[in-house]
Amino acid sequence: MSRIARVVYTARTATTGGRENGASRSSDGLLDIWLSMPGSARIGTNPEQLIAAGWSASFASAIASVAHERKIALSLGVSIDASVDLNLGDDGYFLSTRLNVRLPGVECNAAKALVGEAHKICAYSKATRGNIEVKIKLI
Repeated sequence: MSRIARVVYTARTATTGGRENGASRSSDGLLDIWLSMPGSARIGTNPEQLIAAGWSASFASAIASVAHERKIALSLGVSIDASVDLNLGDDGYFLSTRLNVRLPGVECNAAKALVGEAHKICAYSKATRGNIEVKIKLI
């Protein structure tokens, strides 16, 4: 585990209820959402969607950081499609994820290197490393 040199940002939310019938609001009011179960008729999102959105955004930023460091130009078409699965196993619920990465205009070997390095430095990848199954596909 890394030693904290400084805290760059702290996200604060308050959640009432749970995934079935809850709501979350950030301290700055920019996030204000209803929560619902996957497949529910209730309007709202679920924790897995929030993880997918956060992870894909963080991973895209990690790719951009590595590309900048290696002086590789990226097009505006870079995208990450994230899927976060809520699974049920013998010992309860657990997560798995898939990241489908598009790096248009980047040569295949360079793209593979960018994705590999991004996975090493992405905060979400680090937080989950060894804890959940992660499949990354360059498409």
